[in-house]
Amino acid sequence: MTWSSLSLSFADVLWISLAFIFLAAAFVHGVSSRLLSKPDKSRPHVLFQDLIRYGKTKQNLRPDDWLHFFDVPKRWFWHFYVISVTWNSLLLLFYLSFTFQHQSHPSWLTTLLDIWSGVPSADSQVPQLSTLLVQLLLCVHSLRRLQECLCVSVFSDGSMHLVQYLFGLVYYVIVGLTALSTDRLGKGTGSLLSQMDWFHLAGSVLFIWASWMQHQSMVLLARLRTGKSGSVQTLAHRLPQGGWFELVSCPHYFAELVIYIALGLVLGGLSLTWWIVVLYVLFSQGLEAQLCHDFYKSKYESYPKHRKAFIPFVL
Repeated sequence: MTWSSLSLSFADVLWISLAFIFLAAAFVHGVSSRLLSKPDKSRPHVLFQDLIRYGKTKQNLRPDDWLHFFDVPKRWFWHFYVISVTWNSLLLLFYLSFTFQHQSHPSWLTTLLDIWSGVPSADSQVPQLSTLLVQLLLCVHSLRRLQECLCVSVFSDGSMHLVQYLFGLVYYVIVGLTALSTDRLGKGTGSLLSQMDWFHLAGSVLFIWASWMQHQSMVLLARLRTGKSGSVQTLAHRLPQGGWFELVSCPHYFAELVIYIALGLVLGGLSLTWWIVVLYVLFSQGLEAQLCHDFYKSKYESYPKHRKAFIPFVL
């Protein structure tokens, strides 16, 4: 969907639904935290908290024993990025073939994109530089996050819910489809070089900066558990300091939001569907950041009061 169109595609409805679910979850959590004088141990509340928390924020939840059946290790995060690298690289190869060899997408992918975007494909469609760049940057992002999961991050014995795990497995698949479907906007004409505009450079620069910030944050988190030699010394949770941690509790979540904003800028701000994706990222990452922020404040009495949870100086 573009800014000039009011019709909703399947992708729009899905992303709006996901954004609303996380907004509602954040609202319910915020209201319950303020109204309850002591932790609610009722089964519905515990189940709700079990679904929205993972890792360190689940430590004090103490759900019923049967709920542990649905726990999977948080360190399995790397599975998400293996799928993302594989799937989005495949989509990128298809688009490169379409761009430089004028080969049509496989029929199954064309049908899927028709349904996903609500815009039928056209034989006269011109390859879009914006779409190509977003797909390339998505692959770069996935490769970096996979490398960080395998070689940088030091995971504890924390867990996540099976529902969260299954959603993570399909998340980057639908993100990739959304990125590829922006090709249906069809605003660029002529060669790729002739389509080059200021927002392609600005968005790419912002993407690189946000990616660097996220990587530095992951390195600082890992150093809380390693010695100078790089060997793991503890799996305990410690107070993060340095870098953007001086401003927010979760700069890696804030960086994730900026990365998606940067991709929206690469698209020239034309894809309303992508801004709905950004809205989803805002609500989902904001919820997890607030949970982490609350954890740090409860664990450390001297936790810096000026630190925000998610967005510097704002939230």
